[in-house]
Amino acid sequence: MEITYNVTEEAYMEFYLFQAKNSKAIRKSMMTQRFLTPLLYLVGAVIVSYILDMHLSIMGIPFLIFGVLWMLFFPMHFNRQIKRTARKMIREGKNEGVFGKHSMVFTDEGLKETNATGETKVAWVWIQDLKEDESNFYLYHTGITGFIVPKKDLMNVDDIRSLLQDKISTHR
Repeated sequence: MEITYNVTEEAYMEFYLFQAKNSKAIRKSMMTQRFLTPLLYLVGAVIVSYILDMHLSIMGIPFLIFGVLWMLFFPMHFNRQIKRTARKMIREGKNEGVFGKHSMVFTDEGLKETNATGETKVAWVWIQDLKEDESNFYLYHTGITGFIVPKKDLMNVDDIRSLLQDKISTHR
């Protein structure tokens, strides 16, 4: 079976964001920043109110409001920061073969992906995982790298999903 698809900058950004949302290390970092920062602000309010000999509520209420707003809006900021970083990475490097038209052939032994710069062959035993979001399939061949296959370019998403799940599970 052969599929043809187009990898766009947007698909790459979705992959980058997907990895960030599903990485234990990045999620831990985000949660630490989300909850530790407001706590430090409250500690700062206590220290400042003690040093200035002010009632805690004068300093505490504004810092508490800021802390709650931080906890609510930090995830949106974090996602924007990840997208901004991905855009910078795209602009920094040579990206021939990353974006544009790709084709992928599935065989009993593995897959062969062809793009503008050449082809890559990967045996099924080296495909570690199949993950997906609403827009793309991600075929991981290492813990952090993989093939991006946009669903919008596929005729039958369910058939491709079944085929990939079968091939990957059979060769584990």
